[in-house]
Amino acid sequence: MLTPALEHRLALVLDRFEAVEARMGAAADGAEIVRLAREHAELSAVAQLVRALDAARRDAESAEALFAEAVGDSGMQGLAAEERQDARTRIAGISAQLRLALVPKDKDDNANAMLEIRAGTGGEEAALFAGDLLRMYGRYAAARGWRFELVGVNDSDLGGIREAVAEVSGEGVFARLKFESGVHRVQRVPETEAGGRVHTSAATVAVLPEPEEVEVEINDKDIRIDTMRASGAGGQHVNKTDSAVRMTHLPTGIVVIAQEKSQHQNRAQAMKVMRARLYDLERDKRDAARAAERKGQVGGGDRSERIRTYNFPQGRVTDHRIGLTLYNLPEVMEGPALDQVIEALIREDQAGRLAALGEDPA
Repeated sequence: MLTPALEHRLALVLDRFEAVEARMGAAADGAEIVRLAREHAELSAVAQLVRALDAARRDAESAEALFAEAVGDSGMQGLAAEERQDARTRIAGISAQLRLALVPKDKDDNANAMLEIRAGTGGEEAALFAGDLLRMYGRYAAARGWRFELVGVNDSDLGGIREAVAEVSGEGVFARLKFESGVHRVQRVPETEAGGRVHTSAATVAVLPEPEEVEVEINDKDIRIDTMRASGAGGQHVNKTDSAVRMTHLPTGIVVIAQEKSQHQNRAQAMKVMRARLYDLERDKRDAARAAERKGQVGGGDRSERIRTYNFPQGRVTDHRIGLTLYNLPEVMEGPALDQVIEALIREDQAGRLAALGEDPA
């Protein structure tokens, strides 16, 4: 059953959906049409569920009336009872979907994301693990049909990465990847260890929503752009062209480096990352709770500040925020099985949001 408060919210959503539909037929301004289409898509699923709930309730009432009228006719009452139970089951299922649909959402859930990975405690082994994480997210993006594009990579001497930035674009990217922000800890025998001892290292992951250009205004006078030679494994392009771009936002001191493409493309990519970082800064200012959460998650790259541990000797991955342990680490590192962890985190997040509304998560 839905509480009266949620019933009221559903009525408001349906009213708004109908108003948006009516307005879409009259809108002429391109920007307004895009905005209305986006809102219509967001409200459409809830509106369909509301209508399905109304239909199920009518079916339940009809079956109840038929059951009452069929006194003395056991066969008819049996059919009516089956229809009544079917309708009640549908009502329960649709109500559960509607409770989740009405959970307050992060307005950036549909945004693309900038993924930043940095080696933390552990020297070269931490850099190797950071490289493993970068590949894991690349494979995960591919499995979901997202676009995964490197903006910049600072390689380590043994084939790992000290730092990497990638742009991930597609449907619902930030909604899923935002739970990956934090310190990831690895326990394994490093390639650099001859004695076979298990070491513990760490890497940090930060996921930033990529804002629309209109959401972040950057003045030209606040930006300094320097060009330089790209760093990397070598090669003619790396050694002989000043294609890398270092962009500095003077008021905040934020620095972005892009070096994977031509100078013109690197400028555009660096600006995207800069917008994301400035937008994330504003999000933190607007939402003190989120700021505190992010500081706790990302931390400084120390081994003790962790959200997840990847234990290679035992083939185990543990997410410490929800106490989830899986014994399919190789599959998680391959990418697609990461969904098992992310889905559990999403369910926990939804349960918390429902509890805040006074609703039973079940």
